[in-house]
Amino acid sequence: MTDEEKAQQAARTRAKIMDGLARAERALFTRPAPKSARAQMKFLRKREKGSTKSLAERLGVSRKTVQRYLSGASTKPNKRLQQALVQETESEWQPQVRAQARQRATTSGGLVIKFRASLGFTANGSSDDARIRDLSIAVSPSHAALILAAQEEGATDTDLHKAVAEAIADAYFRQGGGGCASLEAEFRDVQWLEIEFQPHGIHDCDRPVL
Repeated sequence: MTDEEKAQQAARTRAKIMDGLARAERALFTRPAPKSARAQMKFLRKREKGSTKSLAERLGVSRKTVQRYLSGASTKPNKRLQQALVQETESEWQPQVRAQARQRATTSGGLVIKFRASLGFTANGSSDDARIRDLSIAVSPSHAALILAAQEEGATDTDLHKAVAEAIADAYFRQGGGGCASLEAEFRDVQWLEIEFQPHGIHDCDRPVL
């Protein structure tokens, strides 16, 4: 695989992880976020303290465009603007609910990562060859903290991928640090990935089954 192909694969994996985290947060909402472009614009304008200029800059559109949607003159945004409105609205919606869930995940609950991907490892001359696996893995609060911090800080494709791969390796191969501590994990060819906030604590003895 060339460097360019590796970079493209890393970008695709990062997109799946970021999308999985976004869906996990949406699942926490106790009330649905605004759906129409006008309602989203109104909500985001409040978050920008009433400034249509700041909102326009945030969305990458003109101030006139923002005003047209606020007035109802425009109702059907193009694909790019629609995606931006959804993403920005959901990132601001019910911040206390999301903050509480993230705090719980990093202190007691951890995360559950479900995926279909190629996973394997090598360590001390032995190996478990990489192969496509369908798994649901509960990762520890410490790894959840690293993943969520990487998300918040806008980590690079490689860094975010590494945070998730290490969490999976620690839970699945190392069993919470109890074995294969020197392994090198391989996590790639992600076909699908889901993330859930874990409401209760997990135990070191938890280990998923193939």
